[in-house]
Amino acid sequence: MSQHKEVKLVTTHQMHAMKQRGEKISMLTAYDYSMAQILDGAGVDVLLVGDSASNVMAGHETTLPITLDQMIYHAQSVVRAVKRAFVVVDLPFGSYQGNSSEALRSAIRIMKESGGHGVKLEGGAEVKDSIVRILTAGIPVMGHLGLTPQSIYKFGTYTVRAKEEAEAQKLLEDARLLQEIGCFALVLEKIPAALAKQVAEELTIPVIGIGAGPDVDGQVLVVHDMLGLTKEFKPRFLRRYAELHDIMTEAVQHYVADVKSREFPSKEEGY
Repeated sequence: MSQHKEVKLVTTHQMHAMKQRGEKISMLTAYDYSMAQILDGAGVDVLLVGDSASNVMAGHETTLPITLDQMIYHAQSVVRAVKRAFVVVDLPFGSYQGNSSEALRSAIRIMKESGGHGVKLEGGAEVKDSIVRILTAGIPVMGHLGLTPQSIYKFGTYTVRAKEEAEAQKLLEDARLLQEIGCFALVLEKIPAALAKQVAEELTIPVIGIGAGPDVDGQVLVVHDMLGLTKEFKPRFLRRYAELHDIMTEAVQHYVADVKSREFPSKEEGY
């Protein structure tokens, strides 16, 4: 046996235990091997292969265009890098809504072809059949309520959800339902902090927030936003932990200048 300390894999069971002992869960998005290796090595608990790849990797306006095949490609890349984190893969728009057998097929493809550990899909009661069907195959499901970006054209805006009493009530009911049918965790996106706190206190499954205040069981951000690789996106809930856009731009400009001025490569950098 090697001398290295054994790396304990993060599991759904462990996440549940983390919630019970009050340890917050850290989650970030990942879409490629190199980045996933860094995030996993830095101790992130959960990596989300998000359909946000549609925006940050492919340059689309919304998450809608990304396909199941593309999600599987990103997930494969991430899974190859991971030694500890739990990898959740988004089911993309159109791969699960309205047809539970298609939802099951999509989820099975993700699990078989990428080696991911679970799937995430958006919505409550309206996707209940799809979630139940996926769970019967033994595939862990993470729910997602509040702002559900795949429904952007229904909402017409990316503003905070569930501010009105009726929508808040529906969100609470959906959260209870998702727990009841067997989801192992739930993401709450852009909802009032007080409502998120209420959901996290009521449910026994972990509740991960993005723009949902501090009183949930964990936090998730899009890694490109958190590292400052993106410049335009500045929601209130985003904290930038680095300004990589500036650092990388400067490095590339330096390289271009060195090539132009024949500074690079030097004699020592040749064979």
